[in-house]
Amino acid sequence: MKQNLEQTALRKITLRIVPYVMLVYFIGFFDRINIGFAALTMNQELGFSDAVFGLGAGLFFLGYFITDVPSNIILQKVGPRIWLARILLSWAVITACMIYVETVTGFYIIRFLLGVAEAGSFSGIILYLSTWFPIKKRAQMIAFFMAAAPISAMIGSPLAGIIMSLHGAFGFKGWQLMFLMCTIAAAVMGIFTLFYVNDKPEKNSWLTEDETKWLVDTLAKEKQGEKAVIKTSIWKGLTDIRVLTLAIVYFGTSAGLYSINIWSPMFFKSFGLSTIQVGYINSIPPALAAITMILWAKHSDKTNERTWHVICACLLACVGFIIAGLATALIIATIALVMANIGISSCKPPLWSIPSQFLNGPAIAAGLAAINAIGNLGGFAGPALIGWLKQATGDFSYALYFVAGMLMISAFLTLIIGINNKKRQAQ
Repeated sequence: MKQNLEQTALRKITLRIVPYVMLVYFIGFFDRINIGFAALTMNQELGFSDAVFGLGAGLFFLGYFITDVPSNIILQKVGPRIWLARILLSWAVITACMIYVETVTGFYIIRFLLGVAEAGSFSGIILYLSTWFPIKKRAQMIAFFMAAAPISAMIGSPLAGIIMSLHGAFGFKGWQLMFLMCTIAAAVMGIFTLFYVNDKPEKNSWLTEDETKWLVDTLAKEKQGEKAVIKTSIWKGLTDIRVLTLAIVYFGTSAGLYSINIWSPMFFKSFGLSTIQVGYINSIPPALAAITMILWAKHSDKTNERTWHVICACLLACVGFIIAGLATALIIATIALVMANIGISSCKPPLWSIPSQFLNGPAIAAGLAAINAIGNLGGFAGPALIGWLKQATGDFSYALYFVAGMLMISAFLTLIIGINNKKRQAQ
């Protein structure tokens, strides 16, 4: 009876929450990477060099870094319903401003403000999921949520290629039309959030009384039973050495993720493809990554192992970037980016399951936001350095090797965290 109650409750929660958070991340991730497709024509029309574009694309993450921690702390205080809606509506407004950008300075300012507006969306949803799913299901649910990133790239790539080909429709250039579509999607989702999201399990109206009681009791027991949870204050969550180390790990994976998704359209374009061809071939690596990351996270949950699931995925991505740097044929380059996409996507769900093993209370909101904020600086460093290195050397090779090196460091630091956790458990 209890098992049937648990299965029924988890099925309802999954069907209610997972599609919603996936859609939010789908829109948000495409809003971050659409600049890569816009660059195919925008850079030439506005006179942006590779270095200017790389810096502007990365400035999003600098704005995100500055405001992510306070945003997530506010979300915990006011609830996800109001705050997630605020995030969506504010980033819709800033994205609309991209339609009218004309100068380098304006490009830099709008990209920075877009990061400020979107800050807290990712770490806030991770926190939101932790209030609805027991630990044994968390990595798998995070995987479903994060699968929206490769799915966004998979669907968004051909869609962006098609939109870019509609140059002149309604009086807009192709890249302007793409930003307009993103504006509408974020605004609609923001309004929907106000009517759909429940702040806490206790406030829901779609589970039965017994199902709600089971969920609330299960989550409460988990918190009481987490003997390793010793950090409770916001300050402790921000300064725990494990949080800071995980942030560096996430830095490397973010550099890889956004380097691929922002620069891959131009990387494939360098093989002589048309814009629409770039859109379709660019969808292949994330399509395979979406499937693999869910299976990898499910295996991580089943074995209750996180460390080696992160390490192996990071090393696969590292090898993929190295091969991409050496590739001279389109088929080899595509296979290399498939490896890189699979590795980067698959490492994230088990990585995001690690902080809840040693953080709780206000510390988990601050800790998750700190990992996300510091880690997302990789999204600034990766695209910016690729732009600078490509302009300096004339190709992508050295930039891809640099990102591979960061992923190697991420794998090594994850191993250190795993060894230290085992020592703590033994003590």
